[in-house]
Amino acid sequence: MTKDIRTRVLEVLEHTHLMSLGTFDEGGVWVADVIFLYDTDLNIYWLSAPDTRHSKAIMKNIKVAGSITHSTKSKELNFGIQFEGSAERLDGVRFDLIMKHWTKRNHKIPDISKALEVLGGDCWYKLVPTRIELIDEVSFGFDRQELGG
Repeated sequence: MTKDIRTRVLEVLEHTHLMSLGTFDEGGVWVADVIFLYDTDLNIYWLSAPDTRHSKAIMKNIKVAGSITHSTKSKELNFGIQFEGSAERLDGVRFDLIMKHWTKRNHKIPDISKALEVLGGDCWYKLVPTRIELIDEVSFGFDRQELGG
């Protein structure tokens, strides 16, 4: 029985919280791990300080890549995604994203008046994937599945 690829991609996003984000700058390639959120269009969001290497790189080169792996123990079957796309820094506080972020981390939702305090100088970033590959050993063995656009 073939599983729906999009459904399995959403399962990876729902059951994980850490993304490895690859960027490129004048120093070369760089990878940073960030806690992420996602929306129903499979866009990915995260908070980062604007002075970090990956944030500065995005301001100069919007092309990024990354991976998210669902893993809870050693020797389990592979289940995750690899992707490429474009990233941008978002303007504003984005209380909608703060609520999702705090809910995902099992924190009490802050009062809207505390939104700037919650951000602590960080900014929201958004990644729009142009390609997503699913690694789902349970459903597809070692054959990667590309999510059609």
